Amino acid sequence: MRLTKEKIEEFQHIILTYFNENGRSFPWRETQDPYKILCSELMLQQTQTERVIPKYKAWLERFPTAKDLAAANFSDVLIQWSGLGYNRRARFLQNACKTVVEKFNGEFPHTKNELQKLSGVGPYTSGAVSAFAFNNPEIFIETNIRAVYIFFFYSNKTGVSDSDLLQLIEQTLYKENPRIWYYALMDYGAELKRKIKNPNRKSAHYTKQTKFEGSLRQARGAILRQLTNLSSKQNSPSSDELSFQSTKITLKDISKAESIEYERIVKAAESLKMEGFICAEGDTVYLDNQSK
Repeated sequence: MRLTKEKIEEFQHIILTYFNENGRSFPWRETQDPYKILCSELMLQQTQTERVIPKYKAWLERFPTAKDLAAANFSDVLIQWSGLGYNRRARFLQNACKTVVEKFNGEFPHTKNELQKLSGVGPYTSGAVSAFAFNNPEIFIETNIRAVYIFFFYSNKTGVSDSDLLQLIEQTLYKENPRIWYYALMDYGAELKRKIKNPNRKSAHYTKQTKFEGSLRQARGAILRQLTNLSSKQNSPSSDELSFQSTKITLKDISKAESIEYERIVKAAESLKMEGFICAEGDTVYLDNQSK
């Protein structure tokens, strides 16, 4: 689909006018620090904004810079991440910061292609960090942006591919200020999904999130929650080192405390051990401080 100059300008005017009148305020929009923006982007993946805000603030108090996070004990990272879910993101974030410190002398790459060399940073996250931190005119898509373009340009079509939408995103990019443009698109999309049936249902990539209750993800989260709670209780805030051997717990105790069947806890523990999140000695588990 090719748009006329007039159509592009009309679309930009609608989106930017909405943002000027209704734009949302978030702490990560008050900074251009790529580390802080990367933290927010990984936290916001599949986690509601309201839950992220207090965790984001607490995180930056504990790990104010990429260097601080890179040097931290992994169990401390997990403790701070607790409540956000999808714990792989915590590992990705720390490993990305280690790369920045060790290979880039503490300076974050500026472009989308360079940022994708960092752990856990894919096409969307790299584009977002590049645009929001450095105001680069990158092309990327996420759920709210997708909703906007489907609503305006594919309202009568189903099975819309992201490749088609990315062509439109490139055509309509407000290059004078990409940072504000993407903020505006996200806010407009969020409002759309509150007012009408989610336009993303017409996307070829639309899938419903699997049920959390009764899932392996729930059991994995329960194990890590029990272990991080033990670590935070048994180690004082002033400790330089966390004592992992003192935070052992049996899977049977976790099963009982979390009211999750033992077999699912065992299966979840096996996956966490394989991924290097925990160590196990028979039925007993404890946190692995090594981020692999």
